[in-house]
Amino acid sequence: MPRFRYVIFGLLVAVALVNYIDRGAISYAAGPVIAEFGFGKADWGGVLGFFGYGYMFGALLGGWLADRLGPRRVWLWAGAAWSILEIASAFAGELGLFLGSALAGFAVVRILFGFSEGPAYSTINRTMADWAAPRERGFAVSLGLLSTPLGALLTAPVSVGLLQLTGSWRTTFIVLGVAGLVLLAAFYRLFRDKPEEHPQVTAEELAHIRAETGPEATVERVPVRAFFTSRTLLLNSVGYFAFMFVNFTILTWVPKYLQDQFGFSLGSLWYLGMIPWIGACVTILLGGRISDHLRRRTGNLRIARNLLAVVSMAATAACFLLIPAMTTPAAVLTLMAVGNALNSLPNAVFWAVIIDTAPSRAGTFGGFTHFIANIAAVAAPTLAGSLAAAYGYDSIFVAAAGATLIGMCAMAFLRPGELKTLNAKPVPQSV
Repeated sequence: MPRFRYVIFGLLVAVALVNYIDRGAISYAAGPVIAEFGFGKADWGGVLGFFGYGYMFGALLGGWLADRLGPRRVWLWAGAAWSILEIASAFAGELGLFLGSALAGFAVVRILFGFSEGPAYSTINRTMADWAAPRERGFAVSLGLLSTPLGALLTAPVSVGLLQLTGSWRTTFIVLGVAGLVLLAAFYRLFRDKPEEHPQVTAEELAHIRAETGPEATVERVPVRAFFTSRTLLLNSVGYFAFMFVNFTILTWVPKYLQDQFGFSLGSLWYLGMIPWIGACVTILLGGRISDHLRRRTGNLRIARNLLAVVSMAATAACFLLIPAMTTPAAVLTLMAVGNALNSLPNAVFWAVIIDTAPSRAGTFGGFTHFIANIAAVAAPTLAGSLAAAYGYDSIFVAAAGATLIGMCAMAFLRPGELKTLNAKPVPQSV
């Protein structure tokens, strides 16, 4: 069986990888930025949280545009915008001179930057709905999501390496932005919205992709309002919020935490910052495989999606609740790595549930889900800053565990594949 679709999946991983490194680089520049502009912990929590305000709305709009215009156009404008704004981040403090404060300058740049990065994952979901066969959907989605832990893992050596090589946090942002524009040009040349449009896709591979869906599945439409009356889709969004809360807590605050709590230098962060993400790079792919395997063996989506998510999230919460009891950096990083690996295990489930339930609205409903989930992109770093200032760093891990337990409860009540309203009436399907 030809597998050109995996080239497309690889392209998605590459672009999303750059997306993630770009957003995480600021966490490793915390020292020089805070020193230059005099930010306190609460101020720095605000700087990290500004990204989330734009990210939520970018995800919402991006998914809808991916359904209407196709992923290729969305990738073009979003990728160009976030790369340019990554460059602009180097001058955010100077922009603040015209707005009254450096904090205001970072607010404007980070909100716009978040908005331009927001469409990435809902656009990936739209692409997977078109390019992946149903029986390989969980693994295909997990491939697209691999950029989350892999990008976070590579952010540490890339950011620290550039900071030490150039000696300038500003130059680091400029280099990352230019690299993103170069990759985008190659991506746009190779990518197509659907397998039917790509000359490298054979008739045999296309038949495999479409075998279980049929031509009617590509044109079936459900009302946009169905998302807001679907118990499954709303609860799935809560579950994904919990995942994102843990993700953004680690991504934004762990570098500063390691420096303040244990006295590590910037030079040490290039490898220490990788540790929490190593296991997640494996489990995010393993989770998609496990979910697909459970679906094939049992034929039951609730076992394949719900059970995997609930067990993984319970174990995640336990790991983060234990972190405050640890006194050595080795013990803390070990628990953090195990907890984050478990947190990533059901990542593909959140997106697969959307495709299972409403494939024709994979982009739009993915955008709605991402919007709700990315409230955590604001809440996690902002709350962590306030908690760290008031109660110490241990409190941020307790908050992460609490969010995970809430998400676990939500995931227990999903009915993936059944698009029904909150009062259990089927939503009418229409072309």
